[in-house]
Amino acid sequence: MKRMLSMLLALGLLVTPLANAQSQPLKMAVTVGMIADVAENVGGECVDVTAMMGPGVDPHLYQASASDVTLLRQAELILYSGYSLEGQLGQVLERFGQTKPTVAVAPSSIDPGQLITVQDIYGIDPHLWMDVSLWSQIVPTIADHIIKQRPDCQSTIRDNAQRYRARLEALHGWVRQAVNTIPEAQRILVTAHDAFNYYSRAYGIEVAGIQGISTETESGVADIREMADVVTERQVPAVFIESTINPRTVQAVIDAAKQQGQPVRIGGELFSDAMGEDGTAGGTYIGMLYENTRQIVTALGGTLPPLPDALSRWAGRWELTEAP
Repeated sequence: MKRMLSMLLALGLLVTPLANAQSQPLKMAVTVGMIADVAENVGGECVDVTAMMGPGVDPHLYQASASDVTLLRQAELILYSGYSLEGQLGQVLERFGQTKPTVAVAPSSIDPGQLITVQDIYGIDPHLWMDVSLWSQIVPTIADHIIKQRPDCQSTIRDNAQRYRARLEALHGWVRQAVNTIPEAQRILVTAHDAFNYYSRAYGIEVAGIQGISTETESGVADIREMADVVTERQVPAVFIESTINPRTVQAVIDAAKQQGQPVRIGGELFSDAMGEDGTAGGTYIGMLYENTRQIVTALGGTLPPLPDALSRWAGRWELTEAP
């Protein structure tokens, strides 16, 4: 019997369970959509990616469900952002890290000298995806970890990663160019919470959040009054709500500013801690930054430049008017 099995293996007529497993797409569980989209673009058909948190979900407050635990158990590779973005879920991820590859992609990829430190419960601002040039640095990290478990896909994954980083580089330049068209006096972004510090530093726009870095902290009357004073003094034409946060604090700032004689409107809903719905441009990482920039620039008096050629294929898919 042993001799027969050996002969079948030698002839390639019998596939071992390990070989069969490695011929299947790598099962990946990731926490947020911003990581899932990068993994799908890099891994292509070599991966099967499932994001735990969908559109409109706040990762700061997220708690793992029974189905999440099942997903993590079945995954061959787990990716999460790190720097406490995932809140209480971090403890669950640490436990899984004892039994299978579990990677915090931000700390694994980005030089600490490029991080923004804040006076908050975290110490490090975890919203790194708001600077495209920073977030693109997780691409080779994700590629390396996929290749470790699917080495036959190495050539495809390296090519995918190179093309995707080129698109992100083009996006980074476009966002900077677009924000620069906003009149300097109006170049201030008022949002529900401090998720846009990296966007501010990378693209040259002042930001002011009513809440802190984490949505676990509540804004009070004093915070609202202080922000209304800023809006009135700077004559800010528009403030922004966020897809993962109740808009009541932003509306309170609008009402307080109007009492001071400053008319201000909601400039749109921004994606901060989660992307948009699947099947929409905003449901991709590139689209998340595109949609945010489009709303910020147009509401604050700027003009959108054409998208670069490197994004033509992506833009054409969504039939965007700024497509080259």
